[in-house]
Amino acid sequence: MSRRSTGFVGVWAEVQRQQQRQMEAEARRRRQQEQQARAYRRRADRSHREYRQAEALRRTEELDARVTSLQGLLASGCQAPAFRAASLMRSEEVQPFAPGPLTQPVPMPDFSRYQTQTGWTANRRAQAQAEARARFERDWQAAQAAEAHRQRELAAYRRQYQQWADAQLADVRRHNAGVSAVAEGVRRQDPDSVIEYFSAALYASTAWPEGFPRQVAAAYDSAARQLVLDWELPAYDVVPDVKSVRYMPSVDQDKETPRPVSQRRALYREILAQCMLLVLHDLFAADEAEALESVALNGFVDGHDPTTGRPGHIFLATVMASRSSFRDLHLAQVDAVSCLADALRGQLSARPDQLAPVRPGRRPLDVADSVVSHGDGEEPDLLAMDPITFEGLVADLFRAMGMQAVTTQRSNDGGVDVDALDPTPIRGGKIVVQVKRYRNTVPPTAVRDLYGTVQGAGANKGVLVTTSGFGPGSHTFANGKPLELVSGGELVDLLHRHGLRGRLGDGTRRSTAQSASATRDAPLPDDYNVLGMTWAGGVALDVCALVCRGNRVLSDDHFVFFNNPQLPDGSVRTLPAEAPDKAAICVSFDGLPAEADRLVLVAAVDPEANPTADLSGFTNARIRLLDPGMAELGQLEVSDGRPRETALVLGSFRRRPNGDWDFVLGGKGYTGGLEELVRDFGIAVE
Repeated sequence: MSRRSTGFVGVWAEVQRQQQRQMEAEARRRRQQEQQARAYRRRADRSHREYRQAEALRRTEELDARVTSLQGLLASGCQAPAFRAASLMRSEEVQPFAPGPLTQPVPMPDFSRYQTQTGWTANRRAQAQAEARARFERDWQAAQAAEAHRQRELAAYRRQYQQWADAQLADVRRHNAGVSAVAEGVRRQDPDSVIEYFSAALYASTAWPEGFPRQVAAAYDSAARQLVLDWELPAYDVVPDVKSVRYMPSVDQDKETPRPVSQRRALYREILAQCMLLVLHDLFAADEAEALESVALNGFVDGHDPTTGRPGHIFLATVMASRSSFRDLHLAQVDAVSCLADALRGQLSARPDQLAPVRPGRRPLDVADSVVSHGDGEEPDLLAMDPITFEGLVADLFRAMGMQAVTTQRSNDGGVDVDALDPTPIRGGKIVVQVKRYRNTVPPTAVRDLYGTVQGAGANKGVLVTTSGFGPGSHTFANGKPLELVSGGELVDLLHRHGLRGRLGDGTRRSTAQSASATRDAPLPDDYNVLGMTWAGGVALDVCALVCRGNRVLSDDHFVFFNNPQLPDGSVRTLPAEAPDKAAICVSFDGLPAEADRLVLVAAVDPEANPTADLSGFTNARIRLLDPGMAELGQLEVSDGRPRETALVLGSFRRRPNGDWDFVLGGKGYTGGLEELVRDFGIAVE
């Protein structure tokens, strides 16, 4: 017999089902939360990855844009507007008088607004009218006082404005008069005006990227109409060392791909060449008055001299460009390196990344003692300075250059005027300094005495500082030895560069060496030949020339070498070599002195570049005879070098009675280097 359910089981079962549904719902909720969390993490990871990838791409694009900008520096710079003196002129329009609220008069009270009909009686109305008039008169007096005060303030402000406007206008007119005076000075080829104008042209140029240096030292040779400049070039780090950036998701890091060293070096050389050409472009483009017949430009970076470890200017490029030769160039289409080295016959460091220097051409100090100077008048005259004070100034200079330096006692100084210590590791050490306040050329005996002092004192180096200059004999003796010769012009430059003061004479006097240098830098003669020297082997050589009568040089000034690159009359001078030549000398045979009958060519190992080398690697040598257009007229073979020899007579051009010149092969070698060779030709190297 069946029994009806009481419902308890059904209720219990319903509860069970509800609990089951709740558990399943909770499980579904947890699964949904986990799915959402996983989706969020995926989105976050994807967003982070995408952000990092986008950031890496942005950095790569910035690097590419930077390199593209550097590669197009010259082309974009040529599109910049040329500098004009008119751009420096200021408008004479002065901001008009604007007193503001002071222009509004104080409103006067209206008596009609004060009248009132208050009061029923005559007495009350009279009293009200009296009170109204009293208020009116009080307010009217206050308004009158305020108006008087406004007018006084307006008059005072007008006087202040007029004083300010007059001062502003006077300042503008002084400025414009100064600009006009400089422009007129450029037309008159006044050196100070020319230097100021073209320095302003370089500083104001919009062609240079932000962050590029703009340091210049300049001088102007008005006789040759030549501007001579030292211009700072950008350092090697201007080229990015990173080529691209890629995000690595597996390690959540950016990977930087370095730019190949060869690519970075090539781009840096290209940038340096573009900078040199751009400076020339800015100068010639700004030359409305045609004050520049040519520009001698030396490009430098600030660094440490690899041979001394001391900070200073390291020259990486040099060029001399005439207006006519530069005008024919289409700079927007040229290869900058080829244009600088080939078309303009300039020099560019083969390894500027390693600060491998070139020998600068004409320097500003070769033109005048005062470089970019505006006549201070307080510069002490080094030639008139007390000897002890002069030695103290030289010691101050060494200290300003980062060394320890003291002057020695006047007695028992052993030939040492200043004791210096260079703290630079490896290349530093003890330095003995001799100071010669001479007006005439320092004799070679002084250089030889300094070398003996260096050896006797066990010093690392000797420095001879003078107010005059040195002859070829002194330079030849010092070559390859731990000696430095600082002439008067170089001393003035060093003093100014390190914040010290000094001049030579009255500012118009030049040393013998400087006067000769200015004469030597005359334009090339029309009738000249280029003697291009080439050889096999990697030995670094100095190719020199001696102008002789018989086997004796006419004078020390007639020895053309690295420290005396030209004769006083300009008939023989060194030139930058063009491939395939490794050295070049320009000769005007018709311009040689009448008493000269021989031009002797010699070569010697460069003891600084190859201190242990000899001439055994000097083979397959020849001299190419070139016309002014660099067309080859013929070749002359010369003797090969021999082991242990470090200097060699290549041959000599000899004047015949009919005025022609014939070449006679040389071949005599020397084991004592250039010093021994030139002694054979009568140059005193003691």
